[in-house]
Amino acid sequence: MNYEETIQWMFHQLPMYQTQGATAYKKDLSNTILLSNHLGNPENNQVFIHVAGTNGKGSTSHLLASVLQEAGNKVGLYTSPHLKDFRERIKINGEEISKEFIQTFISDNKDFFIKNKLSFFEMTVGLAFQYFKKEKTDVNIIEVGMGGRLDSTNIITPILSIITNIGLDHTQFLGSTLTKIAYEKAGIIKETIPVVIGEFTSETKPIFEEISKNKKSEIYYASNTITENIPSDLYGDYQELNKKTAIQSLKILNKKFNISDEIIRKGFLNVVKNTGLKGRWQIIGTNPKIICDTGHNAHGLKIVLNQLKKESYECLHIVIGVVNDKDLSTILPLFPTNAVYYFCKPNNSRGLNSEILKLNGNLYNLNGSSYSSVNEAFSAAKSNTNPNDCIFIGGSTFVVAEIL
Repeated sequence: MNYEETIQWMFHQLPMYQTQGATAYKKDLSNTILLSNHLGNPENNQVFIHVAGTNGKGSTSHLLASVLQEAGNKVGLYTSPHLKDFRERIKINGEEISKEFIQTFISDNKDFFIKNKLSFFEMTVGLAFQYFKKEKTDVNIIEVGMGGRLDSTNIITPILSIITNIGLDHTQFLGSTLTKIAYEKAGIIKETIPVVIGEFTSETKPIFEEISKNKKSEIYYASNTITENIPSDLYGDYQELNKKTAIQSLKILNKKFNISDEIIRKGFLNVVKNTGLKGRWQIIGTNPKIICDTGHNAHGLKIVLNQLKKESYECLHIVIGVVNDKDLSTILPLFPTNAVYYFCKPNNSRGLNSEILKLNGNLYNLNGSSYSSVNEAFSAAKSNTNPNDCIFIGGSTFVVAEIL
């Protein structure tokens, strides 16, 4: 199989949460452990930083990767989901994994994957660990896919665990309360390994305290960290919280990596250049100003939409699409009513029908038209704007991906 055929095989023949949702979720690590043993345990003797959280784990991971690169390290970065190309998930110093390595890995292990019914995410984790081992990285930043305790990445022993925040997302898998979700995320806390908590609430803090105490893991809170004088090329308001988490983490990592204030400053200013991060309050056009953001749950969208209120424009146009398992009652009330809406369906099997989204939007006085595709909606928005207007694109990672 060539690269395109290999990727299609991965996407369509094996369970994949990104496209299938609940049916792709595995409730234990047995398959991941089985795969790791099959591959010769490539995660052993590697240096890892493990990042979990409802929101901000991708940005925090990229901030850390950029700084560690500026410090002269060979940095592996594993994140999900991707926006345009699968290879975005696995990078070293901002360079995506080669097509050839993916093809060879799948070809060499395809029979094993089929025999043991491995999920898309399980084999992707194995691919990342194998690649980082082969390339002899100095440190690898690993973003949790979902949850933490039972996530496929949770077979590693990191030098630092990070939990950015806890919000209500993926409740059908992780639980319907912040306490239950915090318990799942805190599953990445390891014996005697320090943990950084980005944000906490009165409900989640006792969970973190209890588990870290039981694990004899020193716990650090990032909320009081000062970041105002450290600018970044990531412009979303929510990045201030991620910067705090990253700086607190770097204080701990400094014992091993010798990270100066100047290196942190350079790393924060060059995140996009060093890592290729996209889709976080990304401005893709001017006159009219066009902004896209991958925020897709209430915790993240609240901050994004508050930032949108600060923009100056004559008329606001919002291109919005969501997946079909999204609890619309938690996100639609957050959107402004003084905007023209372009409801659309992401080109994904989980995409919610645009007419259904429109009808639900109307319940919250969000008015506009429905479109069968993201590009059709975006084209309509552009044709209806003048240079002093603003277009915001969001609601789902998939919507942003199609625009970018």
